[in-house]
Amino acid sequence: MNAAAPHSPRTLVTGVIGSDTHIVGNRILSMALEKAGYKVVTLGALTPAAAFVKSAVETAADGIMISSLYGQGELDCRGFRELCIEAGLADILIYVGGNLVVGKQPWGEVEHRFLDMGFDRAFPPGTRTDEIITALDRDFKARADATRSPGTAKP
Repeated sequence: MNAAAPHSPRTLVTGVIGSDTHIVGNRILSMALEKAGYKVVTLGALTPAAAFVKSAVETAADGIMISSLYGQGELDCRGFRELCIEAGLADILIYVGGNLVVGKQPWGEVEHRFLDMGFDRAFPPGTRTDEIITALDRDFKARADATRSPGTAKP
């Protein structure tokens, strides 16, 4: 590779988890991510958790972005970080967003549950794509800065 060549774009795997068929928001997000310079591997609707992980391994993805709108996201996402760890993706960035639970629940409580499950970020329904892209850019920069900082090397 030519040293003057730009860095290759970060790869993100996106899709709608479980038995959910709500794909429009996920497609809008994928288009916005591509416009922002990300390489997007779109899995579509009705995607099992293991398929996200398999695709991330196969494409050497930098992140996984899971969408769910039908309210069963909490069930569908249980154990997701563990699947990533088992596949050798312990440090992969994982985001989740949408209508993740059944019924009206305070967003702060919902978000906390998903962070406790190992997600790096959880977004409520109606989150704007620019907010997600800003968070991604910030999280990838923070990870890159941590790798370059002395004393942060992992054993």
